[in-house]
Amino acid sequence: MNILYLGQSGKASTSYHRAKALERIGHTVTIANPYEILDDLGNLISKLHYKTGYRFLQKKVQNWINTSIPKNDIDLVWINSGELFGLKNIKLLKTKFKKPILLYNNDDPTGGRDGNRFNMLLTAIPEYDMCVVMRELNVDEYYKKGAKKVIRVFMSYDEIEHAPLPKSSIEEKFKSEVSFIGTNIPGDNRDKFLLTLIEKGIPISIWGARWERSQYWLQLKPFFRGNSLKGKDYIAAIQGSKICIGLLSKGNRDLHTTRTFEIPFVGSLFCAERTSEHTDLFKENEEAVFWTNAEECAEKCRNLLNNEELINKISENGRTKIIQTKRGNEDVVRHILNSIN
Repeated sequence: MNILYLGQSGKASTSYHRAKALERIGHTVTIANPYEILDDLGNLISKLHYKTGYRFLQKKVQNWINTSIPKNDIDLVWINSGELFGLKNIKLLKTKFKKPILLYNNDDPTGGRDGNRFNMLLTAIPEYDMCVVMRELNVDEYYKKGAKKVIRVFMSYDEIEHAPLPKSSIEEKFKSEVSFIGTNIPGDNRDKFLLTLIEKGIPISIWGARWERSQYWLQLKPFFRGNSLKGKDYIAAIQGSKICIGLLSKGNRDLHTTRTFEIPFVGSLFCAERTSEHTDLFKENEEAVFWTNAEECAEKCRNLLNNEELINKISENGRTKIIQTKRGNEDVVRHILNSIN
């Protein structure tokens, strides 16, 4: 197929990873990045558009569609995220290309965590030929918004971007006993969770954004190793950690995240909140380790750190499981394309 892919084009973005996965399974992909519209506006104006749900950006999006998207012979328009495209602009794309339009969104637009961010997307749902969501509860919510067809898939790792590095190449600065790699999200109490691990004596290493905003920053700071990681640094920090903690976004109603698959594929032990989806995906204590609260997490980590052979075994089993159950981008995008008709 010839696919017009409208999404982030930065090489560290999961959007770009999916586009490249489509190429790897044999399709021709033309990437056009609508977010370049925001790049020209500056940070403050971009934040205002986020807060107002991109309602006042629609004219610029219309101009971008008319002037910046190549009028190639295509078979499908794949829109990643879709927050910038309101109803009129999806109709414009249909008029321009006269081909099916697919929405892939791995956030939770019907969940309300992000305020007005997805207002334009929600108005456009009835115009998409198929919507791809990550949460079972999104399916019915999208249909109630007028969706024609909705399929649910799990998030995924990327076969190339998340491939393990040669062990000899991992620098000492990325090695750790237990790690958490992620953003400090207000309201999710991630900082309190990690502080509890510290108080229980767990040697945690923290990478990510906004941790200096935590009310517990003075206590967390000695365990902070750096800001957000990308590319090979991200892989090295996962691979260099014996145990990787997986925390969920409660506001996004997560029962799994991309880390659910990235961490085992890279090769570390996945240690995450016990949810119905996590326990369906992995055999507990054989392919991954789960907990209900910080105290149980600390106990699990302490016991595992005294048994490196078990850590390695669970890590290997977890990686084997997600490969066998086809949780990589290539299998996921193939399933999506097979579901269009």
